[in-house]
Amino acid sequence: MRGGTIMAVGFGLFLFLAATTPFCFGANVTYDHRALVIDGKRRVLVSGSIHYPRSTPEMWPDLIQKSKDGGLDVVETYVFWNLHEPVRGQYDFEGNKDLVKFVKLVKEAGLFVHLRIGPYVCAEWNYGGFPLWLHFIPGIVLRTDNEPFKAEMKKFTAKIVDMMKQEKLYASQGGPIILSQIENEYGNIQNSYGNGAKPYINWAATMATSLDTGVPWVMCQQKDAPNPIIDTCNGFYCDQYTPNSNKKPKMWTENWSGWFSSFGDALPYRPVEDLAFAVARFYQLGGTFQNYYMYHGGTNFGRTSGGPFITTSYDYDAPIDEYGLVRQPKWGHLKDVHKAVKLCEEAMVATDPKTSSLGSNLEATVYKTESGQCAAFLANTGTQSDTTVNFNGNSYHLPAWSVSILPDCKSVVLNTAKINSVSTIANFVRQPSKDDTTATDASFSGWSWINEPVGISSDSAFAKQGLLEQINTTADQSDYLWYSLSIETKGDSKTVLHVDSLGHTLYAFINGALAGSGKGRNDNPKVSIDVPVSFVPGKNKIDLLSLTVGLQNYGAFFDKTGAGVTGPVQLKGSQNGSSTVDLSSQQWTYQIGLKGEGLGLSSGSSSLWVSKPTLPKNQPLVWYKSTFDAPSGSSPVALDFTGMGKGQAWINGLSIGRYWPTNIAPNSGCTDSCNYRGAYGSKKCLKNCGKPSQQLYHVPRSWLKPSGNIIVLFEEMGGDPTKLSFATRETESICARISESHPLPVDMWTSSDEETRKTARPTLSLGCPSPNQVISKIKFASFGTPRGTCGSFSHGRCSSKRALSVVEQACIGSRSCNIGVSINTFGDPCSGITKSLAVEASCG
Repeated sequence: MRGGTIMAVGFGLFLFLAATTPFCFGANVTYDHRALVIDGKRRVLVSGSIHYPRSTPEMWPDLIQKSKDGGLDVVETYVFWNLHEPVRGQYDFEGNKDLVKFVKLVKEAGLFVHLRIGPYVCAEWNYGGFPLWLHFIPGIVLRTDNEPFKAEMKKFTAKIVDMMKQEKLYASQGGPIILSQIENEYGNIQNSYGNGAKPYINWAATMATSLDTGVPWVMCQQKDAPNPIIDTCNGFYCDQYTPNSNKKPKMWTENWSGWFSSFGDALPYRPVEDLAFAVARFYQLGGTFQNYYMYHGGTNFGRTSGGPFITTSYDYDAPIDEYGLVRQPKWGHLKDVHKAVKLCEEAMVATDPKTSSLGSNLEATVYKTESGQCAAFLANTGTQSDTTVNFNGNSYHLPAWSVSILPDCKSVVLNTAKINSVSTIANFVRQPSKDDTTATDASFSGWSWINEPVGISSDSAFAKQGLLEQINTTADQSDYLWYSLSIETKGDSKTVLHVDSLGHTLYAFINGALAGSGKGRNDNPKVSIDVPVSFVPGKNKIDLLSLTVGLQNYGAFFDKTGAGVTGPVQLKGSQNGSSTVDLSSQQWTYQIGLKGEGLGLSSGSSSLWVSKPTLPKNQPLVWYKSTFDAPSGSSPVALDFTGMGKGQAWINGLSIGRYWPTNIAPNSGCTDSCNYRGAYGSKKCLKNCGKPSQQLYHVPRSWLKPSGNIIVLFEEMGGDPTKLSFATRETESICARISESHPLPVDMWTSSDEETRKTARPTLSLGCPSPNQVISKIKFASFGTPRGTCGSFSHGRCSSKRALSVVEQACIGSRSCNIGVSINTFGDPCSGITKSLAVEASCG
């Protein structure tokens, strides 16, 4: 292995133990210019975001454990104001809103907590986390120097802090919370608030610190954060960030592990090599606290997604996927990065980094103490060419856009572009009926239905002159608002109905029949439709159903962004050439929400359901209900909405969210593979073009009974529920590929046997994702010059004949196996050529 001698065994073992030791109870948390200081000791910390309401309490322990296993020290979460105070003065901390339980579970796992109270959170969450009732407080202006707003913000923030104190959850009380955040990315939009911005930020800082939490507070994206608040960075890269004071540490509160998805768009993803590069660069250049946003993204259950048009899935291409399974190789490779960084911790916290140039786009950063401890990071920030550099008297190969980590300033323990982690191919496997494996609706035991009336059906409907903005009218108690108008015509007439709406979706009914519809997009939620219509002599009815698809969550004055039909509404022309008639100022009748919502149909318990004579299909405004047995096994469950249009769905009365499989991503812009080299952006790496933005919807296992489960759908535009099916998330293959020249596994550096490490070779590791699985088959094995990637490996011109039998003997029947990548194991099929071992296996 190039790069010099192996470090002393005691040093590596000590650092490993330090990195895996849980926090001490009753910790004193402060900071200086290098790091957070916990009980007098500077710490290099790795954090990850898990939002408690985007999963279920039953999932929390496993998510937290997988985070710990992945090398995290800290779990970060926002606190969602509108979730906990849906009605002013009435609080809810039950179920997946149980913040205290979540924090205690993190503590039980031996991890710290960063509690981002906000209480504005953005987070692609409905209304940015603000409760809608704030909007109706007289004289209120959100997020500025406004007394009504500050009073409510302080009240909620103080309540959360008091809850944490009562449960002794701050570090100074023996709890896990070492850090809190007030406000959120305000600096991005601060200028729009003029003279009220700076006093507001100063007030927020003073208010937060006055609550006496005993731990530091941060403000992200807030370069003018007043002392003692730490200003922090959010973004895809934060290695160049500098705090606003030389007495504050360099912290990264949001390292975006991917990006969120929107209905109508392709799906973004971020290559792990680039994410690992960003992480290593941050620690290289003096960073000591880094948080993945997200580490587990989860699901926007119910009507919690914002945007508008944010999908129900909040997977975020995170290291733990929406369903709670580790995403490989992202999770495993980042785990190795964390271990490598932790091996450098003692040197990093003891001194400041010193960076020098090794050439164009080449840098070496050294942490060296007077006592002789030394750690180094070598970076090639170029995007085109691999190169070889000389450092410390040795030669090192640096791939483009990569960082090598040298915990002893001599030996490379990891390079961010070289993955020594398993890859997996995971698929959704459709669940057939026990009796009929061909029927697409096999999981369901028949369907019943109720037609939702078109137009006004509620006694609480009201009439107003002119067109009303939707959010002010509904207070977001429902996605739906009916606008109804009757007009008189003298004879048969044909005309065009023109409607302009602020969004987000619109259906136009003429005399009870759907005549047209329109939808906005996340970048332009407004809707404008022109619908040819034919009126009958006499009275005609126009019913407009306006829908929101999550409220705005970001931007200056986002709370002022409206929705609904604000006009004009016009009748344009006819066969006899009449002029445009504007209906906007007429007296319209309004109904907030649907009749079925008022009847509580989502629970499925109404006596109004009918099951004959014929199930209505592909018709608008229909409620559907059926029962089903839970898919067998323990794998995560998804519902495939093939055949449906747009609507909402409930399982046993719990909302799995909005579905919209007919909203198709554009045909262009995606690539089969994405070059990780070079700066990443949310549109750089896209997949799923020409397909539904989301077709599969997470159904938590804890929501299901073995049998007798009730599903309720409200279909807006028309669909066929008999085409629905369940699928389970299954791992099809596990793969790994390691070269002879690859650095030793990071775990080798914690070995107590120095001689073993000196003679060790790169090792290929395989492991089944589930503890009750073993490796059942080796689908492919080649030692030589194999080609391809996981799922499509093929033999190269050079290949050992012993590879398959050696791997089978080592792995079959075991949950995991490790194989040394060496000619001593496989023979030498091609002398003088650097060889690799590639393996694909399946678990059962």
